[in-house]
Amino acid sequence: MKDKFFNYIHELQDQITAALEHVDGKATFQEDIWERPEGGGGRTRVIENGRVFEKGGVNISGVHGKLPDSMQKYFGVEDADFFACGLSLVLHPKNPMVPTVHANWRYFEMYDKSGKIVDQWFGGGQDLTPYYLFEDDATHFHHICKTACDAHNPEFYPKYKARCDEYFYNSHRNEGRGIGGLFFDYCKTTKSMTMEKWYDFVTEVGDSFIEAYVPIVEKRKDLPYTSAQRTWQEIRRGRYVEFNLVHDKGTLFGLKTNGRIESILMSLPPHVQWVYDHTPEPGSEEEKLVSVLQQPKEWV
Repeated sequence: MKDKFFNYIHELQDQITAALEHVDGKATFQEDIWERPEGGGGRTRVIENGRVFEKGGVNISGVHGKLPDSMQKYFGVEDADFFACGLSLVLHPKNPMVPTVHANWRYFEMYDKSGKIVDQWFGGGQDLTPYYLFEDDATHFHHICKTACDAHNPEFYPKYKARCDEYFYNSHRNEGRGIGGLFFDYCKTTKSMTMEKWYDFVTEVGDSFIEAYVPIVEKRKDLPYTSAQRTWQEIRRGRYVEFNLVHDKGTLFGLKTNGRIESILMSLPPHVQWVYDHTPEPGSEEEKLVSVLQQPKEWV
């Protein structure tokens, strides 16, 4: 399974970066192959200063070795080895009318002293963070997410949509990071779901990403915007940074397993503002966005 999924994310990375380069029309992804001293490595691809994308990354990694003590305590195990692989992406567009997007799909195995698999699971998801709310964009993104889920279990979309709203939440701000999507973790073998079935589900979600995001980019990338709207985008990017550095489990895992810091922090945007006690004007488009972030909405 680990080889099968690792091969899949290699192919998916190629597909996604090709699609994004085509949309941008100017910038291309810079590739960086790296190795982890304790075992494994990855292939980081970063795009910067494009016509559409100010900064973004589409990264894959496969790491293995002894599970660090801090993570052994977290999982309640002793002397465990692990293998983890996944694809993680974040894209920060230049135009504030185009939403930021995040996605990742990952697989994890844990082994005992004899090398036997004692636990394994899939995780992942995809979520949208707009700066200006276009409801048809939100509906489109969630419709694609729901279609991918419904192909496997009609209960998946409402379940994983709710988990996404709960997870990507800045509790210190009392607001969501964005308008959600899907979030699933610890997808293990059950009576109804084998690991093969989980593989089919996770890869279907991964395959849906381009269809979920690229049409939104195409629709919004050439819309006009003002310097004030750009300032608002940078203030909202600050909330994105806050989530990734304060709450995100993936960031924590990468730091605690001696991951590659440039790849871990690739998700941070290049231009951000923190304005003291900033409040949008009543009745403005900015306030409209914030009101939606304060109360999760059903989009489909």
